[in-house]
Amino acid sequence: MAALRLIVGLGNPGAEHLRTRHNAGFWFADALAAGEGARFGAESKLRGLAARVTVGGQPLWLLKPTTFMNASGASVGAALRYWKIEPEEMLVAHDDLDLPPGTARLKFDGGHGGQNGLRDLFAHIGHGRFHRLRLGIGHPGHKDRVLGWVLGRPSSQDEAAMIDAIARSLEVLPLAVAGDFDEAMKRLHTSRD
Repeated sequence: MAALRLIVGLGNPGAEHLRTRHNAGFWFADALAAGEGARFGAESKLRGLAARVTVGGQPLWLLKPTTFMNASGASVGAALRYWKIEPEEMLVAHDDLDLPPGTARLKFDGGHGGQNGLRDLFAHIGHGRFHRLRLGIGHPGHKDRVLGWVLGRPSSQDEAAMIDAIARSLEVLPLAVAGDFDEAMKRLHTSRD
C-alpha cells in the first residue's frame, strides 16, 4: 500500500464544539500536531487549517477542515488537488457511533456508515478508497438521540477512554504512514480496548 501523505481530522470549528464527541478527528489531529511541535495555520484556499509534520521520517500534511463536518469534502477535495495527493495516500480520522469510547480501528475503503463528514467526502471525491481511523464515541441507544449525543460533550470517563484510544492510534501511526497498514491494524486492534 502507498505511504501516507495527508492526514485529515474531521470535526466542527469553533470553541463551542471543541470538546464534543463529533470532534474526535480534530482531537487526533491536534494530538499529532502537539506531539510533533507543529502549529496549524489558516489556509483559506483549502477552507481549513493545515500543518506540516514528520512521522517516522516521512513528511506529511495535516488538515482540519473549517467548513463544518457536513461540508468537509470541499476542504479535503481542495487539499488533495492543491497538494497533488491521491485519496489512497490519505488517512481520515473521524468519530464513530458504532464503536464504544476507547476503541480505535483502522480501515481502508468501504461505506460512510452514516458519518456526515465521510458522506460529503464521498460526494466530492467520488469513492471511498482512502484510509480511515475510526474513533469510537459510543451510541446513545436510540437514533432520535444521536444529534444531541454527537454534538454533546462525553462524560469524563468516556473522554479519558477516547484520549487513550487516540494515544494508542498515534503509537501505530508510523507503521501506517510507511504503508504497513496490516501491521498497524494488527497492533491497534489487539491493543487493550
